[in-house]
Amino acid sequence: MGLSIIKDIEIRACRGSDAPESKDAVAAVKLPGGSRPDFTVITITTEDGVKGTSFGFGAQDAKAAAATMSQVKPFFIGRSAHSSAKNIKEFELFDRRWNHVPIYSYAPFDNACWDIVGKMAHLPVYKILGAAREKVPLYVSSMFLPGPEDYAKQALEVKAKGYKGYKLHPPGGLDLDIACYRAVRKAVGDDFTLMADPVIMYSYEEALKAGRELEKLGYKWFEEPLLDVDLHSLKKLREKLDIPICGTEVIAGNNYSVANCIKDGIVDIVRTDVSWRAGITAVMKTAHLAESFGVKCELHTTIYHGLEQVQLHPSLAISNCEFFETLYPFDDFNFGTKSQLNIVDGYVMAPEGEGLCIDYDWDFIDKHTVAIL
Repeated sequence: MGLSIIKDIEIRACRGSDAPESKDAVAAVKLPGGSRPDFTVITITTEDGVKGTSFGFGAQDAKAAAATMSQVKPFFIGRSAHSSAKNIKEFELFDRRWNHVPIYSYAPFDNACWDIVGKMAHLPVYKILGAAREKVPLYVSSMFLPGPEDYAKQALEVKAKGYKGYKLHPPGGLDLDIACYRAVRKAVGDDFTLMADPVIMYSYEEALKAGRELEKLGYKWFEEPLLDVDLHSLKKLREKLDIPICGTEVIAGNNYSVANCIKDGIVDIVRTDVSWRAGITAVMKTAHLAESFGVKCELHTTIYHGLEQVQLHPSLAISNCEFFETLYPFDDFNFGTKSQLNIVDGYVMAPEGEGLCIDYDWDFIDKHTVAIL
């Protein structure tokens, strides 16, 4: 086996839409759904000619996102794809000294390295990580819908498809959000798993009121009710409510910051993912850390199904992760790959193949590439 020394890295900035169009960033950040988001694609080639590929986050502008990833590219040239632990540790110094890239910039490089490792071993990555299971229950999360009837209708549709849970991203405003929570619970009955994720739309007082209502309605968890870095308010909220508080998905620092959130009692359930949180290597570090404290580590959706197929591997290798999450409906996010998530009876099944087991649709990617770095 070669040393998998990295010789070349290609970063593609890709638009989500089929035609060039100007974006209204203020409207887009409200996430109403109905359009494909921008994305990036990173391909790493070793001196032996082995290639590893991963989708990456595209933010509101893939060119801007790719530019931040170009700051990571020099770090990986000449390194071994097999040295994930060494690479993530030494990147701390590289980034701290004079870089400070966004939290999503490192991940696709790490993921692509794991793709190479799996291909060279002729095994799927989840088996190299140490398989914990061969399937994982799926819950889906809404986009931001207009009102209670819309969420209730969608929740019933989700339940009918056999998925194992439904999470609301409510429209915003305490009274309207509570009306949505109530409507969905009434529609699906008492036994169907529901979660709530307002994405920091509450003050502490509003979050407390919403949380108490969610407790009455039997919701499984209350996610990111306040900004993830508002540690004081989150701790105070957790101490007042019985419903588990789920957070840490966008806080910088990966396992380091999560360790402090667990130690200080900030949240009950921690979050990580292979897109925003430094890739598969960081996800496994965070999950094992949480497991040592008896804490669940739920994986946050990576948005794109091209990345969800990456995330499936650590999901199958983590014992303290109950669910797999995707955004719903799938239409806006299922693009750029010929392979797809294999969902059977509400479970996402283990992939077959080598590496990340993803068959990319290079025709689609080529047509949507707007810059190569």
